[in-house]
Amino acid sequence: MERKAKILYVEDDPTLAFVTLDNLTLKGYAVDFAEDGLKALAMTEQQDYDLFILDVMLPGMDGFSLATEIRKRNPETPVIFLTARSFMEDRIRGLQLGGDDYITKPFSMEELVLKIEIFLKRSRIMPFRKPAEGVVRLGQYDFDPSNQSLKMDGEFQSLTFRECQLLKLLNDNLNQIVKREQILMEVWGNDQYFSSRSLDVFISRIRKLLKSDPGIKIENIHNIGYRMKLGQG
Repeated sequence: MERKAKILYVEDDPTLAFVTLDNLTLKGYAVDFAEDGLKALAMTEQQDYDLFILDVMLPGMDGFSLATEIRKRNPETPVIFLTARSFMEDRIRGLQLGGDDYITKPFSMEELVLKIEIFLKRSRIMPFRKPAEGVVRLGQYDFDPSNQSLKMDGEFQSLTFRECQLLKLLNDNLNQIVKREQILMEVWGNDQYFSSRSLDVFISRIRKLLKSDPGIKIENIHNIGYRMKLGQG
């Protein structure tokens, strides 16, 4: 029997929290709840989770700081930010801290559930998981899409869901230009403005992950897309 996805939901608005918890439970998720960042941090030290949903404005410890601490121990577990603040700078900061997505309040429950299902679909807890993909040699790295990981000289790096999707798409099209529109539709599911900005942040994250092999280059083809190339360091 498949176990339920375990989610940590952190929100200080009691009305919104009640509605969201009720809906997520009805959808079949096992949800732990915290109303402040410090309590949530303590919970992450005692329990493993499959996904985190974090409000940004929290008492005790804000969502950005909480995400930073979570990423130290859970580099690959998806993080979705919820916030009433719509400033682009806040959204970009959340992604730079390792967030996978960002939903602005007020939001529809259908949108939140869709995001959750997207991030969990490759997990072992989902009954429709795709067959395992083999390890791919990428320059000096071993890239394992199924386990969302990179390994080089015995050093292991975990990838978030979106980092893994993006790197796989670039590697599947090695030495070819992949248009922004294609990347956005395949990785984000839309080509909206914010998703386009998110792509640039994730490209920077991928470059940092691959920095130990100078032979791997990700070129920005202006106004067209990106191309990953392998060469001599």
